[in-house]
Amino acid sequence: MGIASSLATLHLLGTGAGFSDGTRTTTMLAFEGAESTLVVDCGGDVVQRLQAAGIDLATITALILTHEHPDHVGGFPLFMEKIWLAGRRHPVPVHGPEAALSQARRTFETFNTSGWEGLPEIQWKPVPLEPDAPVLEGGHWRVTAAPGTHSVPVIGLRVEATPNGGTVTYSADTERSDAITQLARGADILVHEGTGGFGGHTSMADAAQVAAEANAGRLILVHLPPDMAERDVEQARKHFSALELGSDGATYSF
Repeated sequence: MGIASSLATLHLLGTGAGFSDGTRTTTMLAFEGAESTLVVDCGGDVVQRLQAAGIDLATITALILTHEHPDHVGGFPLFMEKIWLAGRRHPVPVHGPEAALSQARRTFETFNTSGWEGLPEIQWKPVPLEPDAPVLEGGHWRVTAAPGTHSVPVIGLRVEATPNGGTVTYSADTERSDAITQLARGADILVHEGTGGFGGHTSMADAAQVAAEANAGRLILVHLPPDMAERDVEQARKHFSALELGSDGATYSF
């Protein structure tokens, strides 16, 4: 395998907060390898976003839910319906904190799926709320997690592409967190929320300081609100210059 073909791709399927402007849907990510794709969160129509990104739905290895809020798990029934209609028949592993899995399960059970012949089995896989918690390993990936600080149980993720060792850390929704900083140590890319400096979330400047402390290669801000101020972006860049605002549909190799 050549160097180019060994790279993985991070897809920003959505970069908005619970409410954002018309250019952004809810924050959702995908990690695409040669034969395997990991999907992270499904607050909106994540399958449509995967299709728009040109990702083969048959390569979906797992769905990871970071926490139970509707802008991260509310689209789970639609995700299951669409991949079933696309022909998926083998099981779907769904990883996340127990509270997030319970919310997804309740949401899905609201619908009568008794006539959905061949509906894939959902394999619920709880992730413990502890540093360096194992999420999954194999099929191009090694994924670990750490708890963030939010109004509900939440996990950040460290995704390593095992063929080349490239790494991406995703903060999910959190206040500035030492556990997430540790999770991001030496990551090629840190995808960090920049919603604002209020309870359960992080300001852009604090996210930049996390990137600097973690010695990350670059910082991409997501979970962005509709009222961002350019002065906040410029202030954050004083702490970490390799900072950019994420945009829906953007891709990054790692």
